[in-house]
Amino acid sequence: MTAFDPIAYKTTTCAQWQHAAKAWNDWGGLLRSWLGPTTDVMLEMAGVVEGSHVLDVAAGAGDQSLLAAERVGPSGRVLATDISSNILEFAAENARGRGYTNLDTQVADGEALDVPAASFDAAISRVGLIYFPDQQAALASIRKALKPSGRFAAVVYSTPDRNGFFSTPVSIIRERAKLPPPLPGQPGPFSLGAPGVLAGVLETAGFSDIEERVMDAPVYLPTAADCLRFERESFGALHQMLGGLSADAQEDVWAEIGMALAAFETEQGFVGPCEMVVVSGRN
Repeated sequence: MTAFDPIAYKTTTCAQWQHAAKAWNDWGGLLRSWLGPTTDVMLEMAGVVEGSHVLDVAAGAGDQSLLAAERVGPSGRVLATDISSNILEFAAENARGRGYTNLDTQVADGEALDVPAASFDAAISRVGLIYFPDQQAALASIRKALKPSGRFAAVVYSTPDRNGFFSTPVSIIRERAKLPPPLPGQPGPFSLGAPGVLAGVLETAGFSDIEERVMDAPVYLPTAADCLRFERESFGALHQMLGGLSADAQEDVWAEIGMALAAFETEQGFVGPCEMVVVSGRN
């Protein structure tokens, strides 16, 4: 079995998000409707209130950053950080377009955040911590940035059996590309989803007063073809997994994924099974 190379993984991950930045931003309306409820809970569990200074780690195009900026108001600040400069440009553009002057962006590796120590009241990460090769380094960096008693909250996918909209393509790609099972501790979409795992990771990092909440978060779209387009355009993790296949083989895999996703079509449209875990802890 080939050893996991965290440096190569981060380089590839950054490149994928540089490429997928526009697509992810273009799907912003879906992201807001799909992830909005869990984001609200994440912000509540992180203690984000008017006047808070908030650090967003792996912010992407900044949808949750904007929701945080709305909560903190003009007396608060939000710093959106990400490893991809391209995707942060969309975050900054979205903030300007909606009149948020209390949101800044900074290109940063979440495992080594270059921000002033003890300067944030709260920190958040929506579906980002799962992709850090060294989660403890990322959490240590977040703790350093937080003020004493500041809270951190993260959203992650739960287990594959509860996330068919994503685990279905992952399993098909893994089989067709003959990829080995993930190594223990290897980053990936479901790496922190089992009951108590994310809470345990935060406890190991030194967080206390840990809270956990599991939430149903189905993906609603008109058809399975729309979900296929969403994932194909903007899910960098899937493209990473497909990297070893030829272009023709990749097309065959996407066709197979599309047929499999059709199982989630109902009379009301596509309903993709998804379950999220929200966990928070105090510094």
